[in-house]
Amino acid sequence: MIHAGRSICFLTASHLCHNPRILKSAGALARHGYDVEVLGAWSDPVLKARDEGLLSCRPFRFTPIADVVVDGTSRIRGRVRRRLGHLAQQFANVENRWQLGYFYPELRRMAFRRRADLYIAHSEQGMAAAADLLHAGRRTGLDLEDWFSEDLLPEARQHRPLRLLRSLERKLLVGGAYTSCPSRVMSRALAEEHGCRLPTVIYNAFEWAEHRLLDGERKDRRNGGLPSIHWYSQTLGQGRGLEDLIAALPLLKSEAQIHLRGQPAAGFEEWLRAQIPDELRSRVIVHGLVTNSELLSRVAEHDIGFAGEGKYCRSRNLTITNKILHYLLAGLAVVASDTAGQREVAECAADAVLLYPSGDPAALAARLDSLLESPERLNRAKAAALRAAEQTFCWERQERVLLESVKRALCDRSAFDATLKQSAFLQL
Repeated sequence: MIHAGRSICFLTASHLCHNPRILKSAGALARHGYDVEVLGAWSDPVLKARDEGLLSCRPFRFTPIADVVVDGTSRIRGRVRRRLGHLAQQFANVENRWQLGYFYPELRRMAFRRRADLYIAHSEQGMAAAADLLHAGRRTGLDLEDWFSEDLLPEARQHRPLRLLRSLERKLLVGGAYTSCPSRVMSRALAEEHGCRLPTVIYNAFEWAEHRLLDGERKDRRNGGLPSIHWYSQTLGQGRGLEDLIAALPLLKSEAQIHLRGQPAAGFEEWLRAQIPDELRSRVIVHGLVTNSELLSRVAEHDIGFAGEGKYCRSRNLTITNKILHYLLAGLAVVASDTAGQREVAECAADAVLLYPSGDPAALAARLDSLLESPERLNRAKAAALRAAEQTFCWERQERVLLESVKRALCDRSAFDATLKQSAFLQL
C-alpha cells in the first residue's frame, strides 16, 4: 500500500546496473509502501539491456531522461554542452553545471515536472538538479556515496569544477531534509567541513539472503590446492591498489594464486607482464566481468579478498567500498589498506580484516603470509567475516536505517522549514 503523499524521486542520470546503492535503496522504499521513481539515463545498449533485466522484477519505476540507444542526437547535444562547459572554465574560469555530465538540463526539466515529496540526489548532475529544486522550495536530499568535490587523482581534478561541487554539496547538506553517506568517518568529515548535521551512515552492504544463493561452482580456481587471493573492479588498471598486490607477490613466503576480475584498461596487460617475474606469471589469472547475480558466487570461490584502496584523495580515504563488504558476505578473509574507511570496517570485524600500510608491499606480503601459513587462522578469519556480514554489514540491517532516516525527513516539519528558509535565503 502506497503511503499517501509519500513519493520519492531519485536523481542520477545514469544506468541502474552500475549503481547498486540506488537499486537497493529504491527497492527497499518501494517495498515499504513508498511511490518511488528513479530518473536515470541510457547511453549504452549493453548496459540498457542489463538495466531492463534488473527492472523486470523491481517494485519501483525507472524513467530514462535520455535514451541515446534510441535517440543518438541526445548524446551529441550532451557532448557539445559538456565541451562548451569545459571551455568556459578553461578560458573564462567560469565553472558551470554543463561540466557535470551530459544530461543535466534533461534531468532538471524532468525533476521539476514531478511533484515528489522528497528528491534524493545520487550523482553530480543529480546534485545540481536537487539544488535547483531546493531553491524552488522543494524538499530535497543527498546521498554522497562519493565525496564528489574531494574525489579522483590530482591530475583528474585539475579541470574539475571544484568550487561548484563544494557549493552544491554545502547547499544540500545544510538545507536538505535528508543526507546520507557510506561511513562514519565520512559523516564526521562532512559535518566538520560544512557545519551541517551528521549525515546518516548507510553502509554499501548487500543482502545476507544472497549468501544462501551461492551456486557452489568452481569456475575461477585452476589449482584447488593453492590458496587464492581475489580482487575485482569494473576496470583493471593502475591507481587502484593493484601495484601493492603485484609487488607483494615475489615477497610471499607461501605459494598462492592471485585472481583479478574486470575489464582491462588500455595498456594494463602490458604493464602487468612487466611487473611479474617470468616464474610467477602463471600465478596471476585475469577473469572477465560477470553479471551482478553471479559475482558473489565467483568471489566466494576464493580465500582472501584484497582491498588496496589508496589515500590519494579524501573521498577514497574516507569511503567504504562495495568491494570489502562483498568479501565479508562471501566469507573471505580480508587484507585491506589502512584507509580511514577500511579501519572503520576492521573495528567492527577485527578477526576478519587485517590492515597494512597503503603503499607498503612488504607489509602486505607479511599480512598475507600470516593467513596463508596458518590454515586455522585463515578459517577463523573466514568465519569471522560471515559473522560480521550477518550482524552488521548486510543490507537487511542497513535498510532499517534508510527507512527511519527517510521517515524522519518526510515527517520532520523543522527539516522542511529549514528547506524553505534556505530557499528564501537563496532567492535574496
